Amino acid sequence: MSRTLLAALVTAAVVVPVSAAARPRIPAPAPAALAPPTRATLDEAYTANRANAAEASRMAAAHGDRTRAAADHAMAAPSRHFLTFDGRGQGLAVEVLGDLAHADRVAVLVPGSDTTLETYGRFRAGAAALQDRLNSLDHRHGTRGTRGARGSTSRPHTAVIAWFGYETPGTVSTTVLTTGRAEDAAPPLKRFIRELRGVVGEKAHVSLLCHSYGTVVCGSAARGLDVDDIALIGSPGTGADSVSALRTSARIWAARGADDWIVNVPHVHADLFGTTVGFGADPVSPAFGAHVFAAGTGGHSDYFKPGSVSLDNLARIVLGDTSEVSRA
Repeated sequence: MSRTLLAALVTAAVVVPVSAAARPRIPAPAPAALAPPTRATLDEAYTANRANAAEASRMAAAHGDRTRAAADHAMAAPSRHFLTFDGRGQGLAVEVLGDLAHADRVAVLVPGSDTTLETYGRFRAGAAALQDRLNSLDHRHGTRGTRGARGSTSRPHTAVIAWFGYETPGTVSTTVLTTGRAEDAAPPLKRFIRELRGVVGEKAHVSLLCHSYGTVVCGSAARGLDVDDIALIGSPGTGADSVSALRTSARIWAARGADDWIVNVPHVHADLFGTTVGFGADPVSPAFGAHVFAAGTGGHSDYFKPGSVSLDNLARIVLGDTSEVSRA
């Protein structure tokens, strides 16, 4: 049955046209040439990337693409803080929410399929909801005296980073069934985490929160990655059969909402049409070995929904309040 379903998915991906494939290239400037960021140069990076987004918006508008022009224009707003912006193709963007220069608790979100500059707003909304929840939990802690990652006894300072740093596959495509895009994404994600450490320091607590195909990316990048926690949500698998196979010292978490359709994706590797498809073991299965936490009744796109069980648990993982994470 699993092989039959995989075959059906591959066949559908081949015969169903993906609209983005036929879309004409949208002109955009080359990304701003910037050195790896430091605390002292964050504002310089933010300013340069806003200017790049503004120019990309003008070029897209002149090309007649109003949707892309509007998306780029929104990213050029003075309140937006991008470490990376690239308006070419489907686009790339790495955005900071919060005060990264002083953060000792940092969450890096990695998105799944069908993320482009046009759909980026949905991804960012999840990052914003997480930052809001972190702020509310910070205030609730009050004077409890959480020990910050840099050794001071105080309320933690948090930042959330929306890392749209790779070319995501389409949901209806052959690429979404293989690790190819994830393997391509792993080196830039590893490089970004190294650069992030250069900003926040080695003592900061960094959590990697990976959704859907983003969990395949995180699985590919996990070996030796300098993060404290990796959370796999709505995962089709990571390409590894167990936590130990990820070859990481990070604590691995996993969750799946009760109404998430991803439960129907078979957790196997299979050779079909000369290509290996599927991502192996289910991260929420006992055999995988992750810390499984509750995600409530939500569906595939609900993990960062305000007020949800999953968002609350993800925020507690980021803050290091692991004893307060509700288990499945």
